[in-house]
Amino acid sequence: MENTKTAAGNRNLTAARKAKNDEFYTRLEDIQTELRHYKAHFAGKTVLCNCDDPRVSEFTKYFKRNFAHLQLRRLISTCYKNLNPDMFSRHLDEKAVWLDWDGNGNGHTGRPRVFKGDGDFRGDECVALLKQADIVVTNPPFSLFREFVAQLIQYDKQFLILGNMNAIHYKEIFPLIRDNKVWLGPSIFSGGRWFGVPNYYPAKANSSVYKVDERGNQFYVQLVRWFTNMDIQQRHLELPLWKEYTPADCPKYDNYDAVNVDKARDIPYDYPGVMGVPDSFLDKYCPEQFEILGMLGNGKINGKAKYSRILIKHRKPAKPWG
Repeated sequence: MENTKTAAGNRNLTAARKAKNDEFYTRLEDIQTELRHYKAHFAGKTVLCNCDDPRVSEFTKYFKRNFAHLQLRRLISTCYKNLNPDMFSRHLDEKAVWLDWDGNGNGHTGRPRVFKGDGDFRGDECVALLKQADIVVTNPPFSLFREFVAQLIQYDKQFLILGNMNAIHYKEIFPLIRDNKVWLGPSIFSGGRWFGVPNYYPAKANSSVYKVDERGNQFYVQLVRWFTNMDIQQRHLELPLWKEYTPADCPKYDNYDAVNVDKARDIPYDYPGVMGVPDSFLDKYCPEQFEILGMLGNGKINGKAKYSRILIKHRKPAKPWG
């Protein structure tokens, strides 16, 4: 039988390997494409990038370059560094650091400072910095996404963060989307995005989700979305609807009082009841146009299971577009 010490050690190793697989580095172009929608939110604010090495993070680079343009008050950037050599830590001589920047250095040196601890966003040092921030913008570890969002909600912070598309199904996340406390950003609405990964990640030769650039840097594709609670104009653009309801196009589920719609663009403008739509609906969701009621995970039509569906209904009588 495995002894307790060995079992604990194995759990630590498993956690360490999983943590390493959380290292996906966001490209500057993807940050720029999304952030251009939120300029009005940043004037006079303190931004925290709390999963970002200030020496290499593209998020930190973006906010330093655009500090004056966004009229920021302060930028804080922090990174996690595993200090336990049994946890596969690279560069064991390095420590977790953080940056405090106000654009010109007055009152804040702009040089990375060393944490006493490991820079974990849940640690006391990072929570103290979180309390000083107005907006959090980062790419948190996907495996800790639930905890990360819960912390942002707990401290009532505005945020714009990247997460795996599957996060909309998490029991901790979907209620926030349903209740209009969290929604998706406008710049990613199909396919995946390339993310840089450390060189120790396993190569995937001849794979459409893996590539190496001319400098030898590795990249993986991840299916992601931006998750935010900062309102923007695009969120309130109504989805054009033109199809009339027919039972043939929108059949009823065998096990739920709702009709199935396979594509968001085919939502019938004249159906008054509950409709099940695919996850991609959230990319087009306008809260004035639709109400999100829940999620159907096991809908069936003529005995055949459908993919999970988001349950919605019209908030008001609609007319055909045009």
